[in-house]
Amino acid sequence: MSLFGRIFLLNTAVLCAATALLLFAPITVSTPVLSNELLVLVLGLIAVLIADAALLRVGLAPVKRLMRTMTSVDLLRRGPRPVAEGPGDVAELITTFNDMLDRLEAARDFSAARALSVQEAERRRVAQELHDEVGQSLTAVLLGLKRVSDQVPEPARTELAAVQETTRTTLDEIRRIARHLRPGVLEELGLTSALKDLVAEFAELAAHSGVAVRGRFEPGPDQLPDDVELVVYRVAQEALTNAVRHAGAERVTLTLRTADDGIELRVRDDGRGMGTAEEGAGMTGMRERALLVGATLTVDSAPGSGTEVRLWFPLEDTGEHR
Repeated sequence: MSLFGRIFLLNTAVLCAATALLLFAPITVSTPVLSNELLVLVLGLIAVLIADAALLRVGLAPVKRLMRTMTSVDLLRRGPRPVAEGPGDVAELITTFNDMLDRLEAARDFSAARALSVQEAERRRVAQELHDEVGQSLTAVLLGLKRVSDQVPEPARTELAAVQETTRTTLDEIRRIARHLRPGVLEELGLTSALKDLVAEFAELAAHSGVAVRGRFEPGPDQLPDDVELVVYRVAQEALTNAVRHAGAERVTLTLRTADDGIELRVRDDGRGMGTAEEGAGMTGMRERALLVGATLTVDSAPGSGTEVRLWFPLEDTGEHR
């Protein structure tokens, strides 16, 4: 039965009951209406409205459930679909809503995959140019400064040495940025070695601010798909960046653990927590990356209790991720 027919029949039943009550009840209405008769009519009308409201609430309950689901849907967090149950039109509406969510998620995955692919390609291009063009140019500058410093008097030689040191520091920073953009160690030595190198890099950068960065690593699977390793690495990179720069933490710990059914990455800090702050572009990017490979990303945070980012990738779905 359609939703219209269901509501029509419910209202018809209420009105028929009210009509039968007026026909067979020992009630008369005077002209003009007496006060006791008016009271009976008002009470009868209230009873009819209450019965009608109760029946409509029952009839529209599936629609209310669907509305609650609509308000809680987040395309970055996959959740269970509402069950297509209820009258014919309601079940069809729920089925159409589920189909719409499937289409939206497929379109989101496709567009996010293209965007992230373009982003990684641009990262590789910039890293290559930094290494080949800027790095080589600064190396040539260093060699030129060294030749000049051997031919000038001592006072100028001291100033040239300071310039050499600044140039050398700049060259090291450019190489660090290039590694950050394109993790060559991930391609050459695998995920665990790349994460160890990442932790060491952040530990060195955060040492001057009093933040201790530590890593705990368990033996992982021999080989993961390249896109899965890249997602785990990028999530770890973004989570460490947030913890070191924004959390106000004293200790940050990265843990890579492998279970029988999946691989887990955790980045935990003892900072001030996210509180009521909205998730930024970095967190959104992590969620998009996780969804692309069928992983689950959760963020647990409370004011004053730190933040924990957890990425879980089921190993049994290694060949099934998108």
